[in-house]
Amino acid sequence: MAPKITDFVEDAGAPGIIAGIGAVLLAPVVIPIVTGIGKPIAKSIIKGGLVLFEKSKGAVAEVGESWEDMVAEARAELAEGRQLPAVDVVGSPVDNTLDNGA
Repeated sequence: MAPKITDFVEDAGAPGIIAGIGAVLLAPVVIPIVTGIGKPIAKSIIKGGLVLFEKSKGAVAEVGESWEDMVAEARAELAEGRQLPAVDVVGSPVDNTLDNGA
């Protein structure tokens, strides 16, 4: 069942009704004051967010560049490792003569 206005008045009581009427009467005066104070605060918060965003973009770019450098170095080391011989052939010369029992 939908609430009735009389239910609201009974629940709010006299202090609630007085506060509601006061809010309605003071709203035209309070809203411009709050807006005048709130707008500069909101703008400063937005400016701070933009500065933080720009600084974080620079930091992220630096991290990305460092990452790319490390990947390039790792790839270079892998390519360098492939060019090295797998087995180090150092030692005595190989005897290519066959031993025929002679």
